[in-house]
Amino acid sequence: MSTVPPAAQQSHILPPAGLPFDERQPPPIRLYPLSNYTFGVKETQPEEDPSVKDRLRRLEEHYEKHGMRRTCEAVLVCHEHNHPHVLMLQIANAFFKLPGDYIPHDSDEIAGFKTRLNDRLSPPSTSSLSARDTPASADWTVHSTLAQWYRPNFETFMYPYLPPHVSRPKEVKKLYLIELPRTKVLSVPKNMKLLAVPLFELYDNSQRYGPQLSAIPHYLSRLRWEFVDEEGEVVAWTPGGKVDEKVGVKVLAGGEDTEQDGMMMENVES
Repeated sequence: MSTVPPAAQQSHILPPAGLPFDERQPPPIRLYPLSNYTFGVKETQPEEDPSVKDRLRRLEEHYEKHGMRRTCEAVLVCHEHNHPHVLMLQIANAFFKLPGDYIPHDSDEIAGFKTRLNDRLSPPSTSSLSARDTPASADWTVHSTLAQWYRPNFETFMYPYLPPHVSRPKEVKKLYLIELPRTKVLSVPKNMKLLAVPLFELYDNSQRYGPQLSAIPHYLSRLRWEFVDEEGEVVAWTPGGKVDEKVGVKVLAGGEDTEQDGMMMENVES
């Protein structure tokens, strides 16, 4: 997934120098190591709906009052062993989701999205961890939209396109890429786990993660990465390279009260 710069290579026998292959690509995004971030837990945040059926019923009520519901979710990427990892939540040891949720009907999109992220991942104000977060690092850098998924009806199915016969989708979900700073404090509710999932684990794994999450490697493939170590030095970059065998899913925080959140055991895209 990455190319190691000559200064970091152990062998004096370097590979052949080929022609550049970087035309029409966006500027690189820096990824910082997982060890740069501090993870903690906070009070339980139970889901608003006891079941998927109730969630869809609430969606129907929202549509009747305010029209299409807007949902924003964050793709937060860091690296471990020079391979991109996506931070995501796990509920009841079965249901995976990205940080974020629907935003209020009268809220600005980005402001409402950041509020949702703070509700989910920012440390509580009474926590000693929160004192380490300055006002600048408490904010979120929203880079760009990676994908949009549409819910045509009051059903669990969502599509990465708007079907031709649908003119009024009931919900649109945006996946935003969030650029993580060099350091940050993140806290997850006790009833959830915060996982660092490598891209190769997500790729083509819709059976475990569902179609939306398993498509994230496709969305990120258009981007260029610079992998930075704890000292701030670029130690690798894309494209090319070998994946370290030590890479795997890591539980970062939470998971203490997962038994009380069995309401969404099915990994549906709701």
